Amino acid sequence: MIAWVYLFIAIGLEVIGTVSLKFSNGFTDWRFSVITLVVYGLSFWVLSLTLRVIPIGTAYAVWAGLGTAAIAVIGLVFFKEPMTVMKGVFLLMIIGGVVGLKAISSES
Repeated sequence: MIAWVYLFIAIGLEVIGTVSLKFSNGFTDWRFSVITLVVYGLSFWVLSLTLRVIPIGTAYAVWAGLGTAAIAVIGLVFFKEPMTVMKGVFLLMIIGGVVGLKAISSES
């Protein structure tokens, strides 16, 4: 079960890194550029810890899928990015796929 905790920590770090990347303004703001690089590095390190237990395909699919969905929601709420019905449907499909992968996984 700790591997799944690590995986969700890695996802959170990746989301923070992606938001920092937005604020780095193309790596022109050194503060957010440093935050981006450090947090992405931590995210990959924590993700690597999950790979000791969770198969790489499952771990990466969950990491990428939930990270993508989280960033889409953050974009919608905080950056006023547009949300269409189809975008919402496909985000729900990503989340459903992640839930399905977790449900069928045999890792602890």
